[in-house]
Amino acid sequence: MSKINILIVEDEPLIADDIAMILEKNNYIISDIVDNAEDALLHLASHAVNLILLDVNIEGDIDGIKLAHLINKKHQTPFIFLTSYYDNNTLTRAKAANPRSYIVKPFDEGDLVANIELALMKSTPALVKPINDKFFIRDNYELKSIEADDILYVEGDDNYANIYTYSRKHVVSHTLKSVEEQLSTKGFIRIHKSYLVNFRKITSIHEGYVFINDIKLTIGRAYKEQLIKSISIL
Repeated sequence: MSKINILIVEDEPLIADDIAMILEKNNYIISDIVDNAEDALLHLASHAVNLILLDVNIEGDIDGIKLAHLINKKHQTPFIFLTSYYDNNTLTRAKAANPRSYIVKPFDEGDLVANIELALMKSTPALVKPINDKFFIRDNYELKSIEADDILYVEGDDNYANIYTYSRKHVVSHTLKSVEEQLSTKGFIRIHKSYLVNFRKITSIHEGYVFINDIKLTIGRAYKEQLIKSISIL
């Protein structure tokens, strides 16, 4: 499992030290700690960095948001904004830079680690295209293989999808529609705006529900006709 290298751009030494302590505790590699845009850009030019923790208010003429635009242009390295400011103007400027997240100080260890994990998930494809019937799903920093036939059903959850097997649930940063595009040729059928089901795993259909053993999934009215057409009744 490869380590994640994180650059800290923060001009308050005590906060930078606290961040570094949290990162080390959670097994991240601190690529460097800098307090201005020039040093940050010099470091990025010569080091492989997976993520940047970027303070909005840093030393020098180039603030964190202006630096973020330069990073997008030159390096495309994902970043999380850290700031004590949350007025509308700052939020509008920050949003335009397309950060992976925006953390308001003071924050605790749980907030920081959770946002780092989400940022890394967004930055790396969570569901890799299949070779035959094998897919790879991101699990923390590792890609784990899963056979299409091991999947019971997929549940959409906004911009994420929950992939259920007999043994566990996998969360991937893809919409249900994008997962459906990869699984529709593997015997999966949409039965609801929120559910994609492995047709081979269906054990019964009754009173508007699909059952996979004890699992009960609602059939959406818009999908009922297509489901019925897929069934061979003796």
